[in-house]
Amino acid sequence: MVAVWRIESARLIAGLARFVRDVGVAEELAQDALVAALERWPESGVPENPGAWLMATAKHRAIDLLRRGRRLEDKHEELGHELEAEREGPDLDAALDDHVGDDLLRLVFISCHPVLSTEARVALTLRLLGGLTTEEIARAFLVPEATVAQRIVRAKRTLAEARVPFEVPRGAEFAARLSSVLQVVYLVFNEGYTATAGDDWMRPALCEDALRLGRILAELVPAEPEVHGLVALMEIQASRSGARVGPSGEPVLLLEQNRAGWDQVLIRRGLAALARAEEVGAALGPYALQAAIAACHARARTAAETDWARIAALYDALAELAPSPVVELNRAVAIAMAFGPAAGLELVDALTAEPSLRGYHLLPSVRGDLLAKLGRLDEARAELERAAALTRNARERDLLLERAAACASTSR
Repeated sequence: MVAVWRIESARLIAGLARFVRDVGVAEELAQDALVAALERWPESGVPENPGAWLMATAKHRAIDLLRRGRRLEDKHEELGHELEAEREGPDLDAALDDHVGDDLLRLVFISCHPVLSTEARVALTLRLLGGLTTEEIARAFLVPEATVAQRIVRAKRTLAEARVPFEVPRGAEFAARLSSVLQVVYLVFNEGYTATAGDDWMRPALCEDALRLGRILAELVPAEPEVHGLVALMEIQASRSGARVGPSGEPVLLLEQNRAGWDQVLIRRGLAALARAEEVGAALGPYALQAAIAACHARARTAAETDWARIAALYDALAELAPSPVVELNRAVAIAMAFGPAAGLELVDALTAEPSLRGYHLLPSVRGDLLAKLGRLDEARAELERAAALTRNARERDLLLERAAACASTSR
């Protein structure tokens, strides 16, 4: 039943929202249909088309709700007649499938509407499009369940009060909103790929949810190069998941990974998505550039064969297109690998005064690594210990402290 809900819930909520024009009401109707399925399917068996059954049941409840006038204004009464007509129609499955693409795309853009905070967009997207429960979202992001529940309730209330239209924006607004959608999907993936806090280095389920959302989005807007760029980036990054974690759950860094453990199917999918981004776009955008960087690693049979000069050039392009201190830090790593640790350290040192990186643990982590390569082990140990104090992930903290201890023992 959980699997059916994960597969069908987004389509179900999207289809209902098109009629009732309220995401909160649509989700409640979908959940009512799920409760009905839990009561009936154990006796009658799972129907041949579970999605159509759930939609039919939810629409029947929607008709009753609209007739009673609950939560909806009088002007929505006419929708009840439309739903009644659809219920009596000969082919419910065809009627559902006619709109599914448009409905899902509308739901994507509503879940990531700029009227909502980033945290609310993430929670609502995982709830409506990922089919996750409030408890699952809270566990994934290590926040209280009540906090997630409040975010979701407030988000739905905000959308209703702002009378956000259930439609896909056009023109310049489409580009701006699409950027927000991609940001949310990538935030979900990143949290799964390297957990911000807690005892686990990775949360693979979040990576899988983000990948599924990205793939859906690529089907819905196939002419958008950055959608394919993001999918390519996530596919290639996800290909390393099995090699990123050791037998006891400890992190395994990129250059130390057994590349035989990389998922070649995901790599091929990622490279194909990157090719599509290059085909439909005049120039690579930020996500596609990051995917091209990931592709350099994927194509190298060994760590020693990595084309670090090309990676550095790609980071140069990314820094021009989407400048940020984090991009500069990653660029410094690539420069160090391509042209020596002293060249990278010079760039890193220039970032130490950057206010936005003051509490960012990867800055002292990178600096400590470069100092160690230069033989400045006491300085390296201090930086790695500082990085360990800043991270909130237990696995990462242990790794950083091990590296610091190695510097201390070598310097004796």
